[in-house]
Amino acid sequence: MSVLEPPRSSVVEAVTRAIAEDLTPLGDLTSGLLPPELQASAAFVVRTPGVLAGRACAVETFRQIDESVDLAWSAVDGDHVDAGQTIATVEGPLPSILTAERTALNFLGHLSGIATTTRRYVDAAEATGRACVWDTRKTTPGLRSLEKAAVRAGGGANHRGNLSDWILLKDNHLAHMGIEGAVAAARDRWPARTVHLECDRLEQVEEALAAGVDAILLDNMSPEGVSACVALADDHAASTGRRRPLLEVSGGISLETIGRYAGLGVDMISVGGLTNSAPVLDIGLDIGLA
Repeated sequence: MSVLEPPRSSVVEAVTRAIAEDLTPLGDLTSGLLPPELQASAAFVVRTPGVLAGRACAVETFRQIDESVDLAWSAVDGDHVDAGQTIATVEGPLPSILTAERTALNFLGHLSGIATTTRRYVDAAEATGRACVWDTRKTTPGLRSLEKAAVRAGGGANHRGNLSDWILLKDNHLAHMGIEGAVAAARDRWPARTVHLECDRLEQVEEALAAGVDAILLDNMSPEGVSACVALADDHAASTGRRRPLLEVSGGISLETIGRYAGLGVDMISVGGLTNSAPVLDIGLDIGLA
């Protein structure tokens, strides 16, 4: 399995749910009217350029519908694909192809849309700096592993997979515990876990550095504010001899602004829009009788 693809268990589970949603309780009534022996060939064709993701889900869809359907791919997840490009061909019983068509296209279009959007952000960030673009937990419920794989296919990286991955202390936690107390409690309860702390002003960054956090999230700050925080963190590392915490920028980042933030010396830029508002990549299935 490629590192750009999601775990197979996640693929099987998601496809199983999608097919059940489409075929419960009586199956594909319309395709069932066709002669079962009728054979066809088809081609997955890209309508608009982008980055491919979701191939494993399309394969699994046809496997669950009818293992006799044969798919041959000419592109893999992470590939740039052009308008008019055939990325796969399909051969097999026409009723089975028609039953699987929409589910396969839904996965391909949605996940390729995420990969395409991610690539745009990555390209914009790399034009001015070396900050890595990563996602958030703003994902479609039940599809997180698939969507985070699509981010990887687009050249991005993954933030926390879930709440058990590491500790991220945000404003609502800090309101009740304070920075020093929250970090101390985290170190005491989970000594081997990354401690990540959200800050929205310079004074909080000073406290976070003194508390020895592993990563700092600079939330909804202006470029000038982020620049001041980067300088403060650099000075703290130089004066103490400690590793500088990983610095993340988040909040309202767009394609128009990411380049400016990427050039400020931060390590990571998180963008919820990679997964929660990426437009679908237009991919179609052109079918002809064999």
